[in-house]
Amino acid sequence: MATAIPKISLSSSRDIPFNRLVLSQFNVRRVKSGLSIEELARDIERRGLLQSLNVRPVLDDTGTETGTYEVPAGGRRFRALELLVKQKKLAKTAPVPCVVREAGSAILAEDDSLAENVQRLALHPLDQFRAFRDMLEKGMSEEEIAAAFFVAPTVVKQRLRLMTVSDKLLDIYEQDGMKLEQLMAFSISDDHARQEQVWDIVSQSHNREPYVIRRMLTEKTVRASDRRVRFVGLDAYLAAGGPIMRDLFEVDDGGWLQDPAVLDRLVMEKLHAAAEDIRAEGWKWVEAALSFPWGHTRQFAEIDGTEVPLTEDETARLEALRAEQETIEAEYAQADEYPDEVDARLGEIESAILALEERPLAFDPADMARAGAFISLDSDGTLQVERGFVLPEDMPAEPEEIDNADNSDEYEHSAYDGRDERIADDGGDAGGEGNTISPDVDPEEEDGIKPLPDRLLTELTAWRTLALRDAFASNPHIALTELLHTLVRDVYWQTPGADCLEAYVREIPLPVHSPDMPGSVPAHALRQRNEGWKHDLPEDEDALWRWIDGLDDTSRMALLAHCLSFGINALYERMPSYGAVSQRSVIERLKRADRLATALSLDLGEAGWQPTVENYLGRVTKARILQAVREARGDEVAGRIAHLKKPDMAREAERLLDGSGWLPEVLRTVGLADQAQVETVRSGGDMEAIAAE
Repeated sequence: MATAIPKISLSSSRDIPFNRLVLSQFNVRRVKSGLSIEELARDIERRGLLQSLNVRPVLDDTGTETGTYEVPAGGRRFRALELLVKQKKLAKTAPVPCVVREAGSAILAEDDSLAENVQRLALHPLDQFRAFRDMLEKGMSEEEIAAAFFVAPTVVKQRLRLMTVSDKLLDIYEQDGMKLEQLMAFSISDDHARQEQVWDIVSQSHNREPYVIRRMLTEKTVRASDRRVRFVGLDAYLAAGGPIMRDLFEVDDGGWLQDPAVLDRLVMEKLHAAAEDIRAEGWKWVEAALSFPWGHTRQFAEIDGTEVPLTEDETARLEALRAEQETIEAEYAQADEYPDEVDARLGEIESAILALEERPLAFDPADMARAGAFISLDSDGTLQVERGFVLPEDMPAEPEEIDNADNSDEYEHSAYDGRDERIADDGGDAGGEGNTISPDVDPEEEDGIKPLPDRLLTELTAWRTLALRDAFASNPHIALTELLHTLVRDVYWQTPGADCLEAYVREIPLPVHSPDMPGSVPAHALRQRNEGWKHDLPEDEDALWRWIDGLDDTSRMALLAHCLSFGINALYERMPSYGAVSQRSVIERLKRADRLATALSLDLGEAGWQPTVENYLGRVTKARILQAVREARGDEVAGRIAHLKKPDMAREAERLLDGSGWLPEVLRTVGLADQAQVETVRSGGDMEAIAAE
């Protein structure tokens, strides 16, 4: 015989006068969040109470109902109604819809309050978008919709922007086939066919990040931050009828210009107008272009110009600016930092002083009559004018004498001294017997300023090479720049090979490295990236060519950067005399690696390198250990470990430097903020763990 399923009973609901209600002390909501009481009151005033209050009868000491009801669930609605009563917009006896829990219920008041606040499901973004769209189609403006829901108009604009996304992609998102961030990335374009094409490509790739989607959808556009746009101005482009694409979900720096042809026409018109103004100065010729190749002036002679002296007004202005600068700096000399408005004013003063100090050149009219100028765009979109160049056929009959003193020997024997004692000057082993001890320096101090050992230098630069490869592979723009730079050097400065294309990547092995490198962040990223591409590659060479030919430009650039990264070499090596590779070649390699690291803003600290006893501190002198702690934590902290023996000092230094971001000179990147000047720990509790003796 089937067992009957017990039926539940729902709490009764009825209208209760507002003056018979009181707020319960068992309401679990204590922290204010979300819509304010004032906003909720205005919403109730406009559309009425949409949800009943949950109430319980208040009992006296004998357990008898008093006729008053407490509100454990719905406290914000109660306070909003209370505010409307105070504003005389609601009568004190106005009936309020309530769900009444019977007296003596086994369900606690706190249980009801918690359930009402916790068992909620936020509205799906797609449902919110569709609701906003329906309201818009029924005649409400974006501002009215925003006001109705007490949100900023930009929120409504962002949700309605999803109207530009293909219905196919909306369905995929609804079925959890993509993330909201990916869907929002597609809203940058209203070309549904291109959106679906990009999704077909991205969905089969290992990289589906929103930035990849945006980049693919905007690959034929020009960023508003481009130097050409800065030069002509966005308003001029719009006035010429050029369309623009905006992203409401991300900071887009002004958007993307969709008609590069219109932009280029405006740029060249403005450049040619500027060229006519420059020609009017008296030059024989003026050549204008967006940019000129590196070394374009090498075949030209130059005429000399003299700096235009300051006028009396300019001199007075310069003195006044310097006086104001000194006054401000003196006033805030003891302050930790300048107030924002003061800092901004100092920036204005510095710019004005620089503009006055950088004097224009004046040329002899007779020289100008045989010389010319180049005008192009600088990287920031300003006009770049190079004056005073003479064509070979216009050069004087008697060329000026040129000092041909050969300084190559001096250069050949100079060490790479950009940072630290990375390579010894004497050509021998770093820290070898070629050093001379000064009589007024004790042995420990002399020991501290020795160049780092070759083996340690190789290990450190192996770590740097790996991180550089990862950063390089993540930046196709820099990768292509470096490849082109290499190819241009080979084409113009060396003899090209006889192969179909004598351009190759030879993977540089890193056999010497510290134990922590294989498990590092860049090593993991490189392995993951490599496995992803390997999974996508076809098996035979002909199929590979067709597959690469069919890739979209973004994927081709990413693959190019990945393959080129294997050839990155920033290793220090001590080369034997008369070897196939000279020490000078190593020096040049490291200089180029520095340039690449600067372009990529490579930060070895962010890449995961930390100084440890094993990879650095246990293998350098005590003076270097103290120098590291001093740079990272200050003189006082360094002084507290100065008495320790080297093994103990190295262990304590490892603990003190953990999380500081300190890097040895050989791993720092020129152009970043000074990585040695990291936060200094004040003496205190952390220092008490260091042994006194």
